Amino acid sequence: MKLRIDTDAEVVEVEEPAGRRSVAFADPEAFALVSEAWRRLGWDHKYVYRFTWLGRPIIQLPEDVMRLQELAFRTEPDVVVETGVAHGGSLVLFASVCEALGHGRVVGVDVEIRPHNREAIEAHPLASRITLIEGSSTDAATVERVRVEVRDAERVLVLLDSNHTRAHVLDELRLYGGLVPVGSYVVVADGIMRDLVGAPRTEDDWRWNNPAAAVDEFLAETDLFTREQPRPVFDEGTADTDPTYFPGGWLRRVR
Repeated sequence: MKLRIDTDAEVVEVEEPAGRRSVAFADPEAFALVSEAWRRLGWDHKYVYRFTWLGRPIIQLPEDVMRLQELAFRTEPDVVVETGVAHGGSLVLFASVCEALGHGRVVGVDVEIRPHNREAIEAHPLASRITLIEGSSTDAATVERVRVEVRDAERVLVLLDSNHTRAHVLDELRLYGGLVPVGSYVVVADGIMRDLVGAPRTEDDWRWNNPAAAVDEFLAETDLFTREQPRPVFDEGTADTDPTYFPGGWLRRVR
């Protein structure tokens, strides 16, 4: 698909195998089409590698950051479990929401927490709300340590953002989905991988070896979750899609 934006005519021209068509700026589809192209350009230019949350790098699309904090505000979790720590920005994001609400804490899991990142996270003003667990997120001993931290928490929110292979994410969904109560969410990051094949820093197998494929397989084997992106807390706009790196990755527990 090829796009051409004509600002004078206020249309997005779309060239597809079936032919060429024009989409008016006023049509929500125009926003969706341009957003898709913008996400791809953002990947090429490493756009997400230029943001922090309260001092810690947060390698997320800003739009996803906003939706994550809205979700945490809505669900008021006792515990947020995040697999994949990196620099700790997402942990600090969730910890800051917990701090503002006066309730909740965050458990971060990573196969390797680099010493400089651990030092910075443990020295952060919100460190008292953060627990770090080093180990593979799918290792039985690691999962047990997470369960001990969660204990009898009534409200748990999970973000899966570690190893992004289909098999690993599917294992995480099976292992951590049970921690989430009805009404809360498992959020699966970086399903955008399937849309990026051919871009810089991608692999051909991303067409099938990606988190979105894991979500599809997980939903095919369980009726406990449904794919449901939360509606914005505030919305007076006319766009009906969000630019996101998590397409199809918002899973609400329904049973």
